Amino acid sequence: MESMKRKIVSKLLEWKDSPERKPLILQGARQTGKTYIVSYFAGIAYRNALYCNFEKEKSLASLFGELSPVSIVAKLSSLKRQQILPGETLIIFDEVQACPEALTSLKYFCEEANEYHIIALGSLLGVSVNRGESSFPVGKVQFMDMYPMDFEEYLLAKEEDFLLERIRGCYAAAVPLEEALHEKALGLYREYLFIGGMPAVVSEYVKTGNAQLASIFQSEILESYQNDMGKYNKKSEIAKTKQVYRNISTQLSKENRKFQYKYIKSGGRAAEFEDAMEWVCLAGIARRVFRLEHVKLPLQANSSATDFKFYMSDPGLCCRMQDLLIDDILYDNPLLHDFKGGLAENYVCSQLTACGLDLYYWTSGNQAEVDFIARIGKDIIPIEVKSAAHTQSKSLSVYADAYKPAYSIRISAKNFGFENGLKSVPLYAAFCVGAQAAL
Repeated sequence: MESMKRKIVSKLLEWKDSPERKPLILQGARQTGKTYIVSYFAGIAYRNALYCNFEKEKSLASLFGELSPVSIVAKLSSLKRQQILPGETLIIFDEVQACPEALTSLKYFCEEANEYHIIALGSLLGVSVNRGESSFPVGKVQFMDMYPMDFEEYLLAKEEDFLLERIRGCYAAAVPLEEALHEKALGLYREYLFIGGMPAVVSEYVKTGNAQLASIFQSEILESYQNDMGKYNKKSEIAKTKQVYRNISTQLSKENRKFQYKYIKSGGRAAEFEDAMEWVCLAGIARRVFRLEHVKLPLQANSSATDFKFYMSDPGLCCRMQDLLIDDILYDNPLLHDFKGGLAENYVCSQLTACGLDLYYWTSGNQAEVDFIARIGKDIIPIEVKSAAHTQSKSLSVYADAYKPAYSIRISAKNFGFENGLKSVPLYAAFCVGAQAAL
């Protein structure tokens, strides 16, 4: 894991130096590297760190009977035999959802002792907080989301720094990447589709080049998700949550990617599975993209409450869930034809989400469908995804005629270009679209 460069470190440094800094809650699915990156951050930015894991050290909860920050700091310092220095010690509360009192204490650190720097982590924090098992006052903490490694970070892990710079440069200038580099980048993109962005999996693959070993790591992560569904869930919801999660990647093979309950079980209805769907989203292991009913701001207020597409948080786990082999992806197995488009969409969703974009999709009856709609800068931009270089489609034209966007984006296997208001972005450069939005 030593070579893993994560872009979130720059955000953590901004948090540390911000005059408006509040205790930070770092959310994200299990195994996305939260503990590792915060420990790394503590090592480069602080004199020392005090680490508490509330799942492993259950007795720590007894120190939070009194929520006075001065009292908590004194007790933790004594227990851990460590000096806690304001501004120089990073206090890390890991798996904080296991101790609601520790979560509540962040309010008092914000109000009474903000000179202490605290980061709270939790894999299932969204589940416990949104379901009333833990609570914290809004406005007293800052939130940050941690995602699997995107393709940019994958290239950094593979030490493809030169290729990465060329991709960024060609995106900015909308000029084609040299053909040899374009082919190389597409090959690395296909590799990433299978390996995905879970740090332990990437680390193992970069170290050994053994895709089978990487698959074993992926299976262990999926098993840990299944275990969480059993441990941190209502008994009545466990089986349904597992059904929903398994079904996400299966429905990506359907031509109509709108999620349909009938494929989970015959006669399935929204009311039956709504809690299970909420669980996988709050746990950070899946994401819903809702259909826009009207293309106007604010987008969320103009989206459907019932029509959505469902994606897994990581394309590699999506491949593992379907028992694919790396050669199926690298050598374009024709039997995968129906799944390829859905997998490419899942990949683009994960890349754009990691950059902080809120995504929607759009349809015009049975006439057209645009895969993603996003606010990029001041503009509402349609984004179409194609898994190959063949990009014939009328959907973007239908949308452009109706709404006259500033430009449209097509993400495909074609090289960079810009013509007639259409920005062509290769699949391997999807992260650039999100990076542009973050400017």
